[in-house]
Amino acid sequence: MTSPVGSDGVEIAFLNPGDPPDSFPDPAGAAREAGGLLAVGGDLTVERLLAAYRRGIFPWYEPGQPVLWWSPDPRAVLLPGKLHISRSLRRALRSDRYRVSVDLAFAAVIGACADTRAATGTWITPEMQAAFVRLHELGHAHSVETWLGEKLVGGLYGIAVGGVFFGESMFSQATDASKIALVRLVRLIQSRGMQLIDCQVETAHLTSLGSELMPRGDFLRLMHSLTITADSSGAWRENPCPTSALVPSPAGPAPLHD
Repeated sequence: MTSPVGSDGVEIAFLNPGDPPDSFPDPAGAAREAGGLLAVGGDLTVERLLAAYRRGIFPWYEPGQPVLWWSPDPRAVLLPGKLHISRSLRRALRSDRYRVSVDLAFAAVIGACADTRAATGTWITPEMQAAFVRLHELGHAHSVETWLGEKLVGGLYGIAVGGVFFGESMFSQATDASKIALVRLVRLIQSRGMQLIDCQVETAHLTSLGSELMPRGDFLRLMHSLTITADSSGAWRENPCPTSALVPSPAGPAPLHD
């Protein structure tokens, strides 16, 4: 392992594919001015990916680049109890226009997420897709799917480690389709006793749904406490069901916003 120096003077580790899975340096030292870049290289084996996520590190790179590993500061997160459900989204949920399922079409969801971003460049490379499909087959990665009739029109995917769901990407081909998938994910992780959704980096879409920024130090302390619990590996498979059951009651945990 060698350590080139980034533009802000912070050393960025270089990983070889043969290095032990948990060969990452302390993510608290990731280069903030470089967006949280921590390490370069390595591979996307199941063992390395799980070791990375457990420490609050994720891969994000484009075709033609080596694997780049990140730990940004601050970190975008969603606390399940702070999910924002707008009045229009509440109406969409109550209408039962869509149905929502879990772990029925993982490969299709990650493929659609990649296709949605293909025109502007995507980190969801074929190598990345294959790695996450393998994680899904082993019960670590999960998807939520939104259906309009028999057509998949939205969804999201990510990795569950201990009490954290690490969200990777979402897509939408119909109004509110990805938002409905997120509402289902929040209800799902609440039922499983999980406490946090990692959104990685801030976006206007996620902010509108209740995500917030957390200093990296606070986030990493949460990772230490939440990812030491037993992993909920195994399929979360649920057949398509109406969305009206996802609507919170007036006394429910999710506040309503105009």
